Amino acid sequence: MKDFFDILSRKHTDFKVTPDLFMDIIHESPDITLPAKTAQEIREYKSRLTLEKTDKPAIIVGMGTCGLANGAQGVYDTFKEELEKRGIEAELISTGCVGYCAEEVIVDIKLPGYPRLSYARVTPKDVSNLIETTLINHEPLRDKVLGVYHEKSEKRWENLPVIDNIPFFKIQQKVVLENCGIIDPENIDQYIVRGGYKGLSRVLKNMSPEDVIEDTLKAGLRGRGGGGFKTGMKWKFARQSEGDKKYLICNADEGDPGAFMDRAILEGDPHRVVEGMVIAAYAIGASEGYIYCRAEYPLAIRRLRKTLADAEKYGLLGDNILNSGFNFKLKIKEGAGAFVCGEETALINSIEGNRGMPRPRPPYPTTEGLWGKPTVINNVETFANVPVIIRRGADWYASIGTATSKGTKIFALSGKVKNVGLVEVPMGTTLRQIVFDVGGGIPDGRRFKAVQIGGPSGGALPESVIDTAIDYENLKEIGAMMGSGGLVVMDETTCMVDLAKYFMTFIMSESCGKCIPCREGTKRLYETLERLTRSYKNENDPEEALLRFQGMVYLERLAKVITTTSLCGLGQTAANPVLSTLHYFRDEYEAHLYERKCPAGVCKELLTYKIDTDKCTGCTLCAIKCPVDAIVGERKKAHYIISDKCTRCGQCMMNCNFNAIYVE
Repeated sequence: MKDFFDILSRKHTDFKVTPDLFMDIIHESPDITLPAKTAQEIREYKSRLTLEKTDKPAIIVGMGTCGLANGAQGVYDTFKEELEKRGIEAELISTGCVGYCAEEVIVDIKLPGYPRLSYARVTPKDVSNLIETTLINHEPLRDKVLGVYHEKSEKRWENLPVIDNIPFFKIQQKVVLENCGIIDPENIDQYIVRGGYKGLSRVLKNMSPEDVIEDTLKAGLRGRGGGGFKTGMKWKFARQSEGDKKYLICNADEGDPGAFMDRAILEGDPHRVVEGMVIAAYAIGASEGYIYCRAEYPLAIRRLRKTLADAEKYGLLGDNILNSGFNFKLKIKEGAGAFVCGEETALINSIEGNRGMPRPRPPYPTTEGLWGKPTVINNVETFANVPVIIRRGADWYASIGTATSKGTKIFALSGKVKNVGLVEVPMGTTLRQIVFDVGGGIPDGRRFKAVQIGGPSGGALPESVIDTAIDYENLKEIGAMMGSGGLVVMDETTCMVDLAKYFMTFIMSESCGKCIPCREGTKRLYETLERLTRSYKNENDPEEALLRFQGMVYLERLAKVITTTSLCGLGQTAANPVLSTLHYFRDEYEAHLYERKCPAGVCKELLTYKIDTDKCTGCTLCAIKCPVDAIVGERKKAHYIISDKCTRCGQCMMNCNFNAIYVE
């Protein structure tokens, strides 16, 4: 890239950089509205925004939803108060989530002449000590240090751990998340100086819509919200569809339990999503678009509103974008939180003001979508990949990942794992690497049992397939799907029948009810699983007798009927939790069905509390605490539990001082 700063400084020493030339100088491209600055002032401004060179300390507080939940607002406010009280000049910046949710609240401090230093698990009580130690004495507070971002020519604090070498970050490749936790998401200038809107500028100045689609196809980008349909192909269909008006929709209706990828992107780098949408709109010929975001994401929505306002102010959105003649207007539509509205035709119905229920396909939205017009719907992560493809090239993007699944994938890692957080890894990374290398393994010395991938529509995968390289095709082969990217880890204390019941409870309650297989079938699946996890009240009950006779055959048959006959994609994958757990953990189903036992000790009605007569001293404390008088025995003699009266409340075990009570 030509050094426009030097060119202007050398040849035009008295030249004032006009508002329209700010983007020209930074990105070799077009027209944007900013206060007039000289070339030198813009160079200094860029250095200050990227914190490359600072004349005063900068304090960056992680204030995504995870940070705020751990007290980030209190940390931010305390920093502000302490700085004012001590008369210290420092820039206090809020940012999104850097991904390491397990270590929130994360605070970075950048001193002039020092590399950026990151602290973990910061509380308001730590603020005064941090200011004293780091801001004033220029020493790290070692018991709080997470790591240091090493920068060129910086030699100080080299004995501290480097962020990129920390196990959580070591195998990650930040493409979509490169700005999250680094920049102020509400400062458009910070996004611009890190390459933001460069892709859009290049597209509008040098590329035709067909060129953009071709680059997207060449890059191999696939939809990150579910089945992995080729993004460029979807855009091509919409481009070729006839219509006097076309629409573009960003699906930010993230409803999977344990998923928070879209939320983190919108909170940490919303301009990237908007830039990707404007590029996509140009490619398909759309003049109007919507970001459909669930109302449960208030912080994301607030930051999105500012993002849209700033983008319009800078000429990056609205009429005549960057003086190109291209117009694109973008609105936010708040969803009410229905899981089914993650399905694209149900989402369209919701935007139109109707109940969120799916439509039969064909016609597909690319032909007949919002208000009957050609429409493209992609999710947040998909759009967030677009600017980097244009900026760095399709070949560069296609060099990441596997033969059929290109680029990186973001996963929301949660459950029984040490390092809960947001993870971005190249396609082809194994489940083992994510769970044990990035996630740090299972806490409390317990054994890994399974990982649920893809949310309710995905599947539970055991240790036998944990070395599978993650891509769309491999996951289908082992009975799961990529989905949006939820990754919930389970240990030996998880009951797989209970897990399937949990997901069926969710799916049953979230079914729109339009088609019978999903509405009635999921209910029947849930009822069957409910019977498996409770004791038989009446051995002569015909339904319970039928369940014992048919066993898993009934569950499998019903699950397959739901899969093959449901109307929409959500109904067609609704039975996946049952099918995958039946396939990999059939022995647990058999134990529930035939032995009436829960091997994991979770299903309450199948537990049997017993007293070890060798350990029992007859202190009578358990009998006193039992609410239903199910424990009998004489003082100073071993007691026993009447199983028929026992309610499995666990009070006896909690109050026994001799560990004499156990569960079978």
